Amino acid sequence: MQKLIQAAALALSFAATAASAQAVRVEKNMSLELANQIAGATVAACSAAGYNVSATVVDRAGTVRAVQRADNAGPHTLEASRLKAFTSASAKNNTLAIMEISQKNPGAANLGQIPGYLLLGGGVPVKVGNEVIGAVGVGGAPAGNLDEQCAMAGIAKVQDLLK
Repeated sequence: MQKLIQAAALALSFAATAASAQAVRVEKNMSLELANQIAGATVAACSAAGYNVSATVVDRAGTVRAVQRADNAGPHTLEASRLKAFTSASAKNNTLAIMEISQKNPGAANLGQIPGYLLLGGGVPVKVGNEVIGAVGVGGAPAGNLDEQCAMAGIAKVQDLLK
């Protein structure tokens, strides 16, 4: 009987340890320094291609960490870039891909109705391995695919920091 009680106590202590380990999560997130580097590199990439854009970088929760607006970028580009970054971080996917999914799949046709979502190309998740730590959104190039190219170029500039 004594051994049964000891075994039960041991099993309960293991269960309690496992439960407490699951209660706290450790996550990577976007630092201000990294966000500023991505925003600057993204605007520079678009400027080099002749596009006046805004770039917004958000953390994993979709909260703005950095914003840069190129000279002569339209005022609408600020909000467009923020919404694209939020959408990308939230869905953990490129906004161009999300837009295409919503157009081709009737079951996803209402994705654009989610508050804060903007289904236009230009939002790209920032990843460390397979973990999304944030996203960059770009607004102002002549087409969403060009916004996306600038975002990807900005992320590529800091790829060594994403380890």
